[in-house]
This record gives sequence, structure tokens and C-alpha cells, in this order.
Amino acid sequence: MHLAIPLRQMTATDKLQAIEEIWADLAHESEDVPSPAWHGDVLRAREQRVADGSARFLEVTDAKQAVRERLK
Repeated sequence: MHLAIPLRQMTATDKLQAIEEIWADLAHESEDVPSPAWHGDVLRAREQRVADGSARFLEVTDAKQAVRERLK
């Protein structure tokens, strides 16, 4: 099934609202949304870093600032 969405006629606000509505709907059916195999690989690697003490944790405000700095 192909769904035609008039993206070129939509404002950025309209597009963001559509994305939010799609994510909210998917959240209700999360068991039906497949997770790629690499997600498991990433989670295992992160768990290993926590277990061996090499994980680094930041406060939310510091994490947001770090992301902003990377995007500059």
C-alpha cells in the first residue's frame, strides 16, 4: 500500500505534527514494530561498558549541551 502524503504542501509544523501522531500510534503497537538486529548489538556493547566500568554518564542538561556542541 502506498500512502500519498502532500509533503510539498505541508508546513514544517504540519510535518512535525504528523510525525508525532505516527510515533504516538506506533507506541501503542510497539510489539509489532520490528527492531533491527544491530540494536541488540549496541545494547549489549553498552551493557558491557557499564559492567566493566568504562561507561560515562551525564546529567540531562550536560548531555543536551554536548549534542548541541556536536551539531555546530
